[in-house]
Amino acid sequence: MSVGLVAFHYPKPEYRGELVRRVRHPAELMATIPGCLDVGCGQDEATGAVATTGKWESKDALMAAFEAVAAANVDFDYDDRESRPRDVFNLSPA
Repeated sequence: MSVGLVAFHYPKPEYRGELVRRVRHPAELMATIPGCLDVGCGQDEATGAVATTGKWESKDALMAAFEAVAAANVDFDYDDRESRPRDVFNLSPA
């Protein structure tokens, strides 16, 4: 059964471009991990929110993708460059 993830990031305006680069890098890494079906990144021009999405073959494949990001020491952590905490949704088929 496939699983998905959607995360909304809320960068401060002066860090928006930087945040987009920061979330694209781990997405590109996750895309190379076996079991990754799709990853993406998009921006909402009106609110400044940045959305990241992903779909994996299984929960294990999702975990392997995040483990690969952690092992690569990618700058992926929430910090004061964001105006509020991220909203993260783990999705499974309805």
